[in-house]
Parts: sequence; structure tokens; C-alpha cells
Amino acid sequence: MTDPLAHGMFTLERRYDASPARVFRAWSDPEAFRRWFVESPGATILDWRHELKVGSHGGGRYRFGGPEIPVGFNETIFLDVVANSRIILAYVMGRELGDERRRESASLATVELFADGDGTRLIYTEQGTYYGDDGGDHLPLRKEGCAEMLENLARELGARR
Repeated sequence: MTDPLAHGMFTLERRYDASPARVFRAWSDPEAFRRWFVESPGATILDWRHELKVGSHGGGRYRFGGPEIPVGFNETIFLDVVANSRIILAYVMGRELGDERRRESASLATVELFADGDGTRLIYTEQGTYYGDDGGDHLPLRKEGCAEMLENLARELGARR
């Protein structure tokens, strides 16, 4: 028997006091991306690779965990990249339970960057499939997590003027 699936979609908008080129660079530069996307308090990065490049040879692989955090993973492939304008990606997230890797979701996300005066308006749209009996509970958690991610990006841009 397969796990039941739940589907959902959300859009987040954010304005940054940085040019589209600076916002895009925070996504494309591996060290900047690691600071705002992967690193978080209480988590240990176990495996990390990031290359903003279209196709199977680009993408990202992130494994993280900690004393209070089960080992999780994110595997990303970039489907379309237009410098300073657009990033389209697909990713799978899940947990590792011993030798078993359990997928919890699969998503398609679009990041759009628009010049807005001397800043950038970012629109993040995600369509997701969430696995398991509690799959429907994941959508608000994912939206909240992505909103926090965009706040981390704001801190990265503010710290690196």
C-alpha cells in the first residue's frame, strides 16, 4: 500500500533593498547560499553541495541533523535559470531513519526577481505533494519554513552590503 498524498500551493512575496543581481548572487554563490539556506541554529550540516546550474549535474544536496534534530535531506535539481530574473527548481525533502530514506514531500518552486526602484521584489511560488496520513498538515509548515528562509535571505543581504 502506498502513502496517501496531499497537494498544495502557495505564493510568498518579499521586497529586498538590494538589486536583482545581488539577490540572484545570494542564490548562485555556494557560500552565500549555505549561510542563509542551509545553516540554522542547532543543526549540523552533514553533507552539502550546491551548484546553480540547469540539469542533473547541477543542483543541490543537503543533509543536516543534530542532537535534537533527526537527520533530514533536501535534494534539488534546477530546471531553468535566467540570471538576475528567474530560478525554477524541483526538490524532494525527507528524513533518514537508520538506513532508510523516507521522502516526505516533492515540490516544484519558482523564484521570480523584479527590479523595484533601487531594490528587488521576489515572488516565490511552490506547488507541493506531501506524503503520508498527515500530508495535509505539511502545507502550512512548508509555507512557514519558506517564509523563514526568505527572512534569512534578507539578513544575508543586509549583512553583506
